[in-house]
Amino acid sequence: MDRGRTLSLSFPPFTKAVKWLVIINAGVLLLTTLMGALNQDIFAAFRAIFALTPYLVVRGWIWQLASYSFLHQGILHLLFNMLGLWMFGSQFEQDWRTKKFLEFYFFCVIGAGLTTIAVSYTGIGGVSPTIPTIGASGGVFGILMAFGMIYGEREIMLFPIPFSIKAKYFVAGIAFITLIEAISASSGRGSAVAYSAHLGGLLFGFLYVKFVPKRGLVLDATERYFGVRNSYYRWKRRRAARKFEVYMRKHNRTVSFDEHGNYVPPDEDKKNGGSKSGWVN
Repeated sequence: MDRGRTLSLSFPPFTKAVKWLVIINAGVLLLTTLMGALNQDIFAAFRAIFALTPYLVVRGWIWQLASYSFLHQGILHLLFNMLGLWMFGSQFEQDWRTKKFLEFYFFCVIGAGLTTIAVSYTGIGGVSPTIPTIGASGGVFGILMAFGMIYGEREIMLFPIPFSIKAKYFVAGIAFITLIEAISASSGRGSAVAYSAHLGGLLFGFLYVKFVPKRGLVLDATERYFGVRNSYYRWKRRRAARKFEVYMRKHNRTVSFDEHGNYVPPDEDKKNGGSKSGWVN
C-alpha cells in the first residue's frame, strides 16, 4: 500500500459500511424532515429521544451516545459530514475491513459524545447539560485525525482550489481551527457544544490509532476473555486432580497427574498401550 501518493480527484469506492452509514443518515434526515412538516410535536419528541442531551445520558439514556450521530440539522450539515466520511473513511474500511472500521468510527462517535457531556457540566461558554447535540462530526473528525496519523505523507487536493497539501498538515490545520473556534465559543461568541464534539472526535481518533491493538478492541477483549476463561478451567482441572489424588490415597490407591491435571497411567498400563491421559482437553 502506497501511503505517500496524492489523493486524486477521482471518487473513492463506496465500501460496505460507509455506504450503509450514508444511506441511514440520509434516511433519518428524510424522516425527520417529514416529521417536521407533518407534526412538530412528534418531530420534537423524536429529537429529544435520540439527540445527545448530557442531562438525560447521565440518567440512563445511554443510547444517545451513538444515536445523536445519525441526526443532522439540514442537508448541508449532512452533506459535509457524509462527504468526509466517504472520502476518508473508505480508505480505512478497505485497509481494516468492515468490523474494525465500524468499531473505530463508533469509538470516535461515543468518545466525542463523552467529551461533549464532560464540557457541558463545566459551564464553559454558557453551555448547559440540557443543550442537545446532533451530527456525525465527532466520528468524521476522528477519521480525519487517524488519516493524518497513518497517511500523513499522502497529499490531498483541496477542491475546488488547485492546490495540494500533505494530510498531516491538513489535519493539523483542521485541529487548530477547531481549537480556536472552541476557545472563541467558550468566551461567549457562539456555542462550545459542537466544537467540544469535534475536539472529542479528534482526541479519540488519536487515542485509537496510538493505543488500541492493531487487531481492534473487540477482538482483543474477546481473546483476553477466552484466555482468562481457559486459565480458570485449567485451574479447576488441576484442583480436581489434587482432590482425587487425596481421595484415592485414603483408599490405599495411588494415582498420578501431571502439572496440567492430566491423568498419568501406571508404567504397566503404558506397556499395554495405555494412553498418557484420558482427560486431555
